[in-house]
Amino acid sequence: LNPTLGRARAMPPSSYRTVGFNGYAVKFSPFVPHRIAISASQNFGIIGNGAQIIGDVDPLTGNFIELCRFHTRDGVYDCAWSEGHENVIISACGDGSVKVWDIANGPQANPLRSLHEHTHEVYAASWNLAGGRDTFLTASWDDTIKLWNLERGESMRTFAEHAYCVYAAEWSPHHADIFASASGDCLLKIWDLRQPHATLSVPVHDYETLCCDWNKWNDCVIATGSVDKTVRLWDIRNPSRELHTLVGHDYAVRRVKCSPHAENVVYTCSYDMTVGMWDWKSPAPLLNRWGHHTEFAVGLDTSCLVEGLVASCGWDEMVHAWNTVDGSPPPIAAMMRAPQAYPPMATASPAPVA
Repeated sequence: LNPTLGRARAMPPSSYRTVGFNGYAVKFSPFVPHRIAISASQNFGIIGNGAQIIGDVDPLTGNFIELCRFHTRDGVYDCAWSEGHENVIISACGDGSVKVWDIANGPQANPLRSLHEHTHEVYAASWNLAGGRDTFLTASWDDTIKLWNLERGESMRTFAEHAYCVYAAEWSPHHADIFASASGDCLLKIWDLRQPHATLSVPVHDYETLCCDWNKWNDCVIATGSVDKTVRLWDIRNPSRELHTLVGHDYAVRRVKCSPHAENVVYTCSYDMTVGMWDWKSPAPLLNRWGHHTEFAVGLDTSCLVEGLVASCGWDEMVHAWNTVDGSPPPIAAMMRAPQAYPPMATASPAPVA
């Protein structure tokens, strides 16, 4: 963590509508404060095109300013910012492809690459946080995870030990060779690139495991979320029993994010249309719960640059960003701003579909 980064100044909540596209993922830029990438799909991701949207939130007004938008032939389910190039981002697409974009260039110059090896939907993407700045992972409904390098047109390795769809793959923020995966086979697996097979396989839930995230302060602690409506915290040194179980959502937990600024804080979003903030070390762990979405809440991220800044998106076509610690008001479901016009670089000619 950068010691020069202080607590965020109070900012009004930001709400933005991705008209015609249902949200699937939001990701904060690791380089530019208040910059957000939105992955979205038409018709709830079942059929139709996708969009990768990039925009900035004005911290003074809360206005979301769309910078660029890239269209795809199939839905976009997730994205990941490069850790080495501030303008590069990848998209996980429903046709099994992974798109590489450069947001400094217009739609006509993108995608930089389209990587197509997965045989089913690509549902998750994660960039290496701890040293391998040109390497990233993708997880797919073809039951596999693939390791890629930005400079290569083909994958470096395929991990095929899950027995069902892989919903999440997350690099360790502490170790460049280690990552975790969560699958519909109810397992959490820990992988080390230096080993031929998964180094740990834990049955973490009784129903499908939809998400996982590493604790940013403790390299042995990881959180998982499931169709069983719970979040569980695990110490991978002793995985026979969970550290804590967080109960409070009414439907499946779609994403869990560990705070980069507080070891004991995690955020969740759920098919019950709410976002939760938890202190997993507290006897009363639920700190706050927001109900600003009117459909499934499926995308969630926390900013590593601005303390307490969180963004969520849902199938209601809404993206919300707000600060959870500076005393500013939370978003409300009624706040829907009309979509703003694209900047000139995105509308000079019809946007191609990649």
